[in-house]
Amino acid sequence: MKRALLVIDVQNEYFFTGRLPVSYPAGSLENILKAMDSAKKRGVPVAVIQHRAVTEDSQVFRFQGPGWQLHPEIASRTSEKRQGDVLIEKTLPDSFTGTELEPWLRENGIDAVTVSGYMTQMCCDTTARQAFHLGYKVEFLSDATGTLPFSNNAGSVSAEELHRAILVTRPRGSAR
Repeated sequence: MKRALLVIDVQNEYFFTGRLPVSYPAGSLENILKAMDSAKKRGVPVAVIQHRAVTEDSQVFRFQGPGWQLHPEIASRTSEKRQGDVLIEKTLPDSFTGTELEPWLRENGIDAVTVSGYMTQMCCDTTARQAFHLGYKVEFLSDATGTLPFSNNAGSVSAEELHRAILVTRPRGSAR
């Protein structure tokens, strides 16, 4: 099995300048950085995936805006690009649709992906499910993905409850 680490949407929108502050689990960013460092040591290719809003008037992930920028720790590791690593831009929750992710995985003979990043229930879950549909083995890093609480007309859910619900409903054997 040849694996790649997917680092999804670790952008400032979830931190310093953003409207979507990730709150659960504590330490998720540190665990993403550890996963990246471990991948580098083991020669595992890394795909850093960056979300971009489709419209220029978007309140979040506006292209080249402060929230769109990669978190500085991710940016520094991405600037140390190794042979085989890639930076991929996406405009949808799924990291495969309309991107070069699948061709990159195929070109590198990768048959398993490890998912990390933000948000657990949106881009990470959608990407993991699409990877599974495309025939990849999927590992979902429960401590290196994260989310925030949500509330709307249907009710509210804490970040912990939301994160846990996604992990519980993952295909068997895909969460750790």
